[in-house]
Amino acid sequence: MFDTHVNLHSESFIEDLEEVLERARSVGVRQFISICDRLDKFEQVFDIVSKYEDIYCSVGVHPHHSKDYSNLALNDLVELTKSSKVVAVGETGLDFHRNYSSEDDQVRCFKLHIEAAKQTNLPIIVHTRLADALTAQILEDEYRKGAFSILLHCYTSGRDLLERGLKIGAYVSASGILSFKNAENVREIIKLVPLERLLIETDAPYLAPVPMRGRRNEPAYLPFVADAVAKLFEMDVDAVKAITTQNANKFFGIKL
Repeated sequence: MFDTHVNLHSESFIEDLEEVLERARSVGVRQFISICDRLDKFEQVFDIVSKYEDIYCSVGVHPHHSKDYSNLALNDLVELTKSSKVVAVGETGLDFHRNYSSEDDQVRCFKLHIEAAKQTNLPIIVHTRLADALTAQILEDEYRKGAFSILLHCYTSGRDLLERGLKIGAYVSASGILSFKNAENVREIIKLVPLERLLIETDAPYLAPVPMRGRRNEPAYLPFVADAVAKLFEMDVDAVKAITTQNANKFFGIKL
């Protein structure tokens, strides 16, 4: 399996990161992408991935932190993508649920990340919450100016954004939310994703899947996400693991 979104630099993992990774590997997680949410944390993220052959990373600024990067320049992002261990730009996007950053700051930062993805030919990891229409519009407008690869991560948004994203080649990742009892709307939407565009993730340490809800999430719980996908698509779970792993390596351009 490939955990395509895990926050390994989180304070939650400071005390036992090695054990966390070993537990994940013991249940079949063979690849990880450690997500960068702030540029001032990139060095910390990169130090982790540099120690392990099976871990890659992204570089970016989460929309919550856009306000802290008002002077962010395109070259600031591009320069940090030079290593082969950096396989994506992001996570970036729009989050109007908490509004930790203004809409203007989020949009500016989002578009800057898209331009960095285009310049580096790396895919972009998109976070969106309560911002479906504007997210779709920005992605479509920027895609018309020049193609780039898109991942709609931890997807919980609506059908319109999904369909508009799929039309421009987007991939979609499912998280442990898929297993939540009250997430029937998420299951209905994820079932519309073509299997060849589907990835899985934990988003650890957040969003622990059933039956681990209430605990710190970790990559070792990725099999529960695969189980939820298998149940949804009425498939063998081993087939889900194989397909989503193949999809992830293709999307991130990783040659095994």
